[in-house]
This record gives sequence, C-alpha cells and structure tokens, in this order.
Amino acid sequence: VPNPVLLQSRLGMILSFDALATCHRRLFHASPGQANDEQRTQKSFHGQLYESTAERVAKEKAEQERFAEMRRDTGNLRAAGFFAALLGSSMFCYYLGAISPRPPPPTSTLPLAATDPPYHKTGTANLEAAWSDIVDIVGEENVSTKEGDLQNHSGSEWSSYTTNEKEKPFLVVFPASTEDVSKIVKICYNRLIPITGYSGGTSLEGHFSATRGGICIDFRRMDKILKLHKDDLDVIVQPALGWEYLNEELAKDGLFFPPDPGPGAQIGGMVGTGCSGTNAYRYGTMRDWVLSLTVVMADGTVIKTRQRPRKSSAGYDLTRLFIGSEGTLGLVTEATLKVTVKPKFESVAVASFPTVRDAAECVAKVVGEGMPIAAIEVLDDVQMRCINEAGSTSREWKEMPTLFFKFTGTPSGVKEQIGQVQKLAKSKGVKSFDFAKSEEEAQELWSARKEALWSVMAKRRDESDHVWTTDVAVPISRLPDIIEQTKEDMAKSGLLAAMTTAILLFNDRERKTAEDVVHRMVKRAVEMEGTVTGEHGVGLIKRDYLTHELGASTVDAMRKLKQAFDPLCILNCDKIVRVEKPKAGEVKAW
Repeated sequence: VPNPVLLQSRLGMILSFDALATCHRRLFHASPGQANDEQRTQKSFHGQLYESTAERVAKEKAEQERFAEMRRDTGNLRAAGFFAALLGSSMFCYYLGAISPRPPPPTSTLPLAATDPPYHKTGTANLEAAWSDIVDIVGEENVSTKEGDLQNHSGSEWSSYTTNEKEKPFLVVFPASTEDVSKIVKICYNRLIPITGYSGGTSLEGHFSATRGGICIDFRRMDKILKLHKDDLDVIVQPALGWEYLNEELAKDGLFFPPDPGPGAQIGGMVGTGCSGTNAYRYGTMRDWVLSLTVVMADGTVIKTRQRPRKSSAGYDLTRLFIGSEGTLGLVTEATLKVTVKPKFESVAVASFPTVRDAAECVAKVVGEGMPIAAIEVLDDVQMRCINEAGSTSREWKEMPTLFFKFTGTPSGVKEQIGQVQKLAKSKGVKSFDFAKSEEEAQELWSARKEALWSVMAKRRDESDHVWTTDVAVPISRLPDIIEQTKEDMAKSGLLAAMTTAILLFNDRERKTAEDVVHRMVKRAVEMEGTVTGEHGVGLIKRDYLTHELGASTVDAMRKLKQAFDPLCILNCDKIVRVEKPKAGEVKAW
C-alpha cells in the first residue's frame, strides 16, 4: 500500500505549481489566448508529473510487497531451522543420557524405586560388529553362533527356571586366558552388550539364563590346574576345572578338596553360587576353602583379591564378596583354593527310620552330641523308591526315610564313631543300620545319595515334564519341623516330590501347583529363621524372597554394590537382585 504521507507531500507540490502559474499570469497581465496556450503547456507538464509520480508509487509498492514476501519466507525458514536444531539437540542429549546413565544418588543403599532400567545395545549390527572384534581375539573356531550351542547356554532340563525363546545369547565365546576374557569384556563394555558367564552349567535356579541376550563366555578351555603348593596346602586352578578331577589329581599327593556338590560342577560355578555339598557338616562350604580370586571386572580391569597366606587382615575381604555373587560383580578366571590332607580311613553307614521326623530328630541328636562325623544326609521314602526304580545303584534299598552318614579318621576312631551313632539312632526308633566293611562297599552305599536327582528325572512321564530342584536351610533345632511339614505338603500336592533337597516333577499344567509348594516351603524356612537357599544360590528363582529373609534395606545395599562394581549392568543382569521394577504379577504375594 502506498505511503499516504508521501502522496500528500507530492500532491502538495503539484498544487504549489498551479498557484505559481496563476500568479505569473496575473503579474504580467497575460491575454486570454496566451493563457490558453500556457494552460495547454501546463497540462502537458502536469500529466508528465502525474505519470512520473504514479510510476514511482507503483514501483515502491512493488518493492514493499517483495520485501514483505521475503520477510515471510525468511521467517518460515528460521522457524524450521530452529525446530530442526531443537529436535537434533534433544535427540543428541537423549543419546548421551542413554549411554551415560545419570550419576548414582549419594546414598548408601539403592532402593528398586530409584533405579533406571539398564540400557543395552543388542541390535544385530552391534552384535555382528562385536563378533568380528571377538574373532580377532580368539579365532573364529572359538566363537559359536550355532543354534544348539545357544540353546545349551540358555538353560537346562534340571533347572527350576524355564527359559523362554528370547532368553538366549547371540554368540558363545571360548576364551583361553584371563587376558582373552579381559579383552572380550572390554569390547562388550564399550558396545553396551550384556555378558553371561558359564562353566559347568549344573546350577539349578536359572543362574545362566541370558535374560538380556548378548554374549555368553564359556570357560571350557580354561580347565587346568596351574600350580599345586603341596607344602602350603593350596592349589591355583582355572574356572572350568571339575572338582571331581581335581580330587583325583590331589589324591596322588594324599590331599583332597572337601566341597562336593553335584556331579559335573566346576570351580567357577562353585565359587559363583557359594556351594557346599555333603561334606559341609565337617568341612564347611566353598567360602571356607577359597584363599584368593583373579577377577575380570565389568570394564575389563583385572584384579587379584589376595595373596596366598591362610590369614590376612589387609583391607576389604573381596574374596568372599565375589563368592556367591553368581557372576554379577565380575568374572572369575583363576582361584587359589585351600586343600587338606586326605583322611587315612573312611566309612559309610545307612540307617532307615519309620518316619521322616524320626530321621530328622536323629540328625539333631547326633549334631547335639558333637559327633565328629564327616557328612550326614537325609533321603525320604519317595526318594529311596525312585533310586530303586531307576536301577542306578547295585543294591536294593529299603523304601523308608533314610540317613546317610560318612565317617573319616583312623580305623579305630571311625569304628568308635559308628558305634556311637548306632546307639543314638536306636534311641530314635531306627529300623535298620548298615555300615560299610570295605572301601568298595562304602562307595556303593554313598552312591545312592549322588544319584538322587537323576533318579527322579528318570521318572518323567514324557518330554513335557520338568524337574524343580531347590533347597532351604533352617537352624538344626527346627530341622524336624520343616522336614515333616514340607513332606506333608508335598504329599497333598499330588506331585511326585522327593526330599533330598526338594525335587518335584511336574508338567506345564501342574506348574502352578509346584510353584505353590516351593513358595510355602521357602516361607516356612524364613519363618523358622532360616534361609531361602542353603547352597544352590539365588539366580532368578529366589531373588524376590531375599527381601523377606534379609529385609529391604539389606537387599538395597546389595543393589548398590552391584551398581558400584557394574554401573552399566552388563554382567549376568537380573540375577540375585532386580535391577528394574517388576511387571504386574511377576512377584508372588508373600
């Protein structure tokens, strides 16, 4: 639109020209003809002036419209550029926040409500790039992506945790040294890839299920005895060494390693679960037989927890911290173990009782008398029947609640111990009492205890049957109560359920029944001031029970330790403590 002030100014100029012309005529007394000629000339001049003015006004109007259009276009571009910059910076900040979690709160514990879900990069491109990096370290022949290997490293048929199809690793790698493990872990740390450790694979509570995918580190190539210090009674070993083979080698020097969990267990897993075994009564658990550990931390750093002396007060006891941590704080690549002199003489006795309570009361009596026996185990009548039907031992057993005793020492000392235990058993109504008269007979008698799990698994009706193997522990004075009450509960359930630890056979339709039996057993143990797991570890199955046994603040302290040692949560994520809030219905009501 033309500027009205400008038009007014130009019209004023034109009017001034008209006034000047009129004055000129009057001043010089021009004739009418002359005036007409001058008027024609003046009109021509006025026309030119009007035309010139109109052109200039139109030109300025066009310029103003063009300028206004440019401002509109520039404004749109600026708005689009600002929005794009804002969106880009927001996405970049989100990415930085995702790969660099917020700093941990300055508190001594970490409640579950204060946690952020772990962020991992398990996309195919990232995992394939990691495969290439790992192959450069160990060689392609030591990395597997075969479906069978992936399935075998996701779970087992004897585990109480049922793995779903998505819970399997992308690859399995077989390192040969601590250095290999450190390099592999550094790759996973930098690429935000979850890691699951694996040695014997005999654990029972879902310890090595790959809940976040990622990679599995199988230590099978690290299965050596590195050095035996016979005079110091210790030995340095790698994680995939089996305890049975270790004892075969130690026996050549008159030594042995007491912890004796299930057949096939290896040192790495035994450290991870803090296992024990049948010798625990006399010799203690795995925690009592580990001097030092070499551990690869979550960022690939390698530490050694201690030197080799039998006692040390040098700083925090990191050795015991890693025992029972189930690979959630670091990966054990070497262990320095205590060993002891192998007993000169060993014998076994087997005693059958009318009821499982009678057997349990006999155990309490023997312990209360301070009898120096090496081991004591109880198997109920169902378990003894399964062993007979499996035919896995060379003799027929009485299908009654049975105690298995192991005695060690000198021949005369063992003979005395057997006599004392037999007398105590008679006071509790024992029906039969047999003891080995030779080493071969002792092995035969004890073989039944070691066949417990496999004999129940042999009773599976078809491929859809599962085995749930679990355990609890209570103070010795409450042992008769929990055994009797759990035995009654199992009988009412209608499931095939045996008591060595607790072994239940069930199919998918019966899963809820099995879960309820186990839940009540665990609750019973906690109410008796016991523990939710005596030697099998926590894994995935027992993690939600820890709060009831230990209290929320204690579990929060454990979660804080996990965060301190593994801030990106890449090591065996989800085991022992939850690292993110459960979904509705995931946690069973207490």
